[in-house]
Amino acid sequence: MMRFGTWFFWIWLLTAAAEEKTPPSTATAQQDSLAKQRQSIQQQLRTVSNGSFFSLPPPEPLSTISGASANCDSVPENELNGLIEEAARRENLKPDLLRGIIRQESGARPCAVSAKGAEGLMQLMPATSAEFGVSDPFDPKQNIQAGAKFLKQLLTRYSGDVTKALAAYNAGSARVDQADGVPAIRETMHYVSSILGSLPH
Repeated sequence: MMRFGTWFFWIWLLTAAAEEKTPPSTATAQQDSLAKQRQSIQQQLRTVSNGSFFSLPPPEPLSTISGASANCDSVPENELNGLIEEAARRENLKPDLLRGIIRQESGARPCAVSAKGAEGLMQLMPATSAEFGVSDPFDPKQNIQAGAKFLKQLLTRYSGDVTKALAAYNAGSARVDQADGVPAIRETMHYVSSILGSLPH
């Protein structure tokens, strides 16, 4: 008799294979899912604002760098778009999602460094850079490709839930798992709300 663990593995494998072959016709369903996730995070924002010990201010503009210092110019738009499109194609991600993260994380400035040590356009922690073989986190191409792989890893972990993946990108998976959603951290809620708000409706 097949053991439960083996049976579960084969179910997971078949499900993963099916997801990779998802036809373009599911784009509408994915857009509906994103719309529901936007509504969900807005509801969470209202709940935290009304029921928590602090009052939540409006989302910060996308140009605001989340806790990072950057003393260099932004990557030119045409160059940035090419790098984003390439990384999105490799990881089967929406370019606008990567673009939103880059704007929120670094303002598209490749030299950005946070107080916690996150580096580059997508604010990779040194351990993340090492995991994905980044030799220079300030190289835009390497940084975006590694950031895209990390985001894909989070989306896989959370079964395609963009809201949870973004929250984990900002606050870490442990906090998202503990909250079973976006943790009640003002920075993280601004972060998720701003990026979701930047995506096409």
